[in-house]
Amino acid sequence: MKLSKRKLLDMSEISLILDDYDDIFSDFDPRDYSVRALSVDFLHEAERASREKVDHPHLSLLTPAKSRRKQKEKIIRKRLKKHFEKHYHKVQHQYRKTIFHGICFTLAGVLCMLIAVYILHSLPQNIINQFLLVLLEPGGWFLFWEGLVLILFESQKIKPELHFYAKMTTSQIRFLGY
Repeated sequence: MKLSKRKLLDMSEISLILDDYDDIFSDFDPRDYSVRALSVDFLHEAERASREKVDHPHLSLLTPAKSRRKQKEKIIRKRLKKHFEKHYHKVQHQYRKTIFHGICFTLAGVLCMLIAVYILHSLPQNIINQFLLVLLEPGGWFLFWEGLVLILFESQKIKPELHFYAKMTTSQIRFLGY
């Protein structure tokens, strides 16, 4: 049964119309569908289309009914899942690493400030201790604020990509003919 494009689009949470299967992949990569690089345009459109959607969306790829090939679709579906899972773990690692570095910077800054307070109030004041204070106080503040920037702002820049890949790893990918 052949459905209209509009009806297919309305049925799907995320729908992308393809002229053929090659629209999913990079034009510069001639390898087989099972290992071929995905198109940046395809990924960008999938991300854009998924922004307002539920957490476990259906990704419907609409292709001309006369050119559909079930075996190719099975390979492509597997390739897409592999890509989404790989990049989810990669971005998740990057997010955790950013948070970890932020925590380390913040703690190092606090430690520098504590050492500066100790030097100021517990050690005799001489040129070396004064020099250490000059180094530790601004260094402590710098590390503290940079750590908070990593935790509060840089990690937030990664979140949309992380959310996209988390969504896509659990999505159901289907091909529909029009």
